[in-house]
Amino acid sequence: MDNRCFDRKKVLITGGLGFIGSNLAIRLVELGADVTLVDSLIPTYGGNLWNVEPIKTRVRINISDVRDPFAMKYLISGQDYLFNLAGQTSHVDSMENPETDLAINVQAQLQILEACRQHNPDVKVVFASTRQVYGRPLRVPVGEDHPLTPVDINGVHKLAAEHYHRLYNNIYGIRSVILRLTNTYGPRMRVVDARQTFLGIWIRRLLEGEPILIYGDGSQLRDYNYVDDVVDALLMAAETDTCYGDVLNLGSQEVFSLSQTAEIFLDLHPDGQVSYVPFPKSRLSIDIGDYQGDFSRIRGALGWSPKTNFRDGMRRTLEYYQQNREKYW
Repeated sequence: MDNRCFDRKKVLITGGLGFIGSNLAIRLVELGADVTLVDSLIPTYGGNLWNVEPIKTRVRINISDVRDPFAMKYLISGQDYLFNLAGQTSHVDSMENPETDLAINVQAQLQILEACRQHNPDVKVVFASTRQVYGRPLRVPVGEDHPLTPVDINGVHKLAAEHYHRLYNNIYGIRSVILRLTNTYGPRMRVVDARQTFLGIWIRRLLEGEPILIYGDGSQLRDYNYVDDVVDALLMAAETDTCYGDVLNLGSQEVFSLSQTAEIFLDLHPDGQVSYVPFPKSRLSIDIGDYQGDFSRIRGALGWSPKTNFRDGMRRTLEYYQQNREKYW
């Protein structure tokens, strides 16, 4: 990656006080970028001012909602890059309140792209999508050519937003690249509940001395990406013009069952416990079963591969929350 690419560039990050957005912001500041963060700080969505404590005097923070078209027109004007990370991430919440998910994950995305078209057509856009657009995999690892059959409202809406980004790239020349993320974890993620990833609530329960809850028999397979590796992918995608208009999976060569994942947690924190419980109906109906992403396309296009193995990444993550738990509980 060319570290000079972002020096003195104007960068807007939606969801900039959230998990991935804040880690991205810290890296961009280190690279010399002029960074603006926009976040609604809605309590259930993961934004946290403490996330940017190391750089709070070196970024602009705008408390706005991506559903506000007037704010987004103002914020997008003049930016060189837009990392479009804001979204409603809870699959269960999307089923219980689909209208809100629609407003944030579809309507707001269309408004953002319209703001780009009308006020800053030269901006480069990186959109964070999700493995959830694939639904229940027919085969693993899952490549970008896998059928797209989402099993929940969130997946349907994220897929619609993907289509909007590709359409605006192809028709209006708004350069956009889409990354389909898998389970991202690391410092600054939401841990008060499972709205962002189940790993977050596992960390909280582990550090509070409560058992990790595994739904079902724990045989479901998952892959994980440490947040620093995801930030690498976002930056590499942004600076590579040949990627615009494309969709790229993230993923890992490591794949673990939920039971194996829990064993690693207990190795790192030996006082922990695990409890197997029946699937709640709200989760069983939208569970995707096994998943592992095929990331060969992004590896070929950008040379990206995850650098951090799960055990090391989770050790760093647990250490972060042991030191900063009062900021996240």
